[in-house]
Amino acid sequence: MKKASTRTRAVTGGALAAAIALGAFGAYSANATGEETAAAPAAAVAEADAKNKNTTRSTHLTIEAATKAAQATLDAAEKENQRVSVAVVDRNGNTLVTLRGDGAGPQSYESAAKKAFTAVSWNAPTSELAKRLAQAPNLKDIPGTLFLGGGAPVTAKGAPIADIGVAGAPSGDLDEKFAQAGVATLAE
Repeated sequence: MKKASTRTRAVTGGALAAAIALGAFGAYSANATGEETAAAPAAAVAEADAKNKNTTRSTHLTIEAATKAAQATLDAAEKENQRVSVAVVDRNGNTLVTLRGDGAGPQSYESAAKKAFTAVSWNAPTSELAKRLAQAPNLKDIPGTLFLGGGAPVTAKGAPIADIGVAGAPSGDLDEKFAQAGVATLAE
């Protein structure tokens, strides 16, 4: 094997030293850039979002709040000796929390979720929506809906963000009363 000349070793060593130096500089630059981005003020981000007409922001109910509302709903029903199921859905109709009370009927679990989905879809209590069936009877044919009292919308800043559905009491009026108790806890 032939030994590299002194000149070749010097050029290779210089190139290696330059590459290491540039690599260190690049790492430093990337780190500095990352810190600057992380430290960007929230106001600047909010201003940029406000100017972007292609995006929107929405408010969502937290799991903690949904659970609190569901438990308050169940507690209100239990105070009146009613065995119900409770479902809390987000603005898109996705189930966040479902609680089945002790002794609640087997149909109540699914019915509560359908009532919540129905109410959030039209941003109205299901008791009001049931009345609309007289003018539009084919509404009841929409999959996943149930037009019986027991669904109560949850709003924030005038916009719908969730819904609470209750099923299992002897009447839709009672179901809706319990759902409203859950909504009330979110206003506290």
